Amino acid sequence: MVLKIDFDSEEALYTQLCNQIICGIAMDVLHDGDSLPSVRQLADEIGINMHTVNKAYAVLKQEGFLRLDRRRGAVIALDMDKLRTMEEMKNDLALIVARGICKNVGRDEIHSLVDQIYDEFGGQA
Repeated sequence: MVLKIDFDSEEALYTQLCNQIICGIAMDVLHDGDSLPSVRQLADEIGINMHTVNKAYAVLKQEGFLRLDRRRGAVIALDMDKLRTMEEMKNDLALIVARGICKNVGRDEIHSLVDQIYDEFGGQA
């Protein structure tokens, strides 16, 4: 998986890294049980500080996307707590939908956009 960091972005580097790994899982590029590069290796590959990679891995671990194994390092380990995930998605989407409503984006447009994004990730469910 090729990770692309935008050093000019307002978004924190660790957040960009987290988001790209999550998208890699969603697009079936990364799978449950896959090992990620070590903190040092990934930092060197993409040219960022080791602490930034370490923070991204810690966030992904907290969110249930990976586990840290002493022998294998960071390993994709999907936490299958669907109810918790649905609640988190609801909270995240609520603000996004509210912003759309404020800008006169209609229900059908929102549904179409969600369907389009879901299909871009392979829509497997």
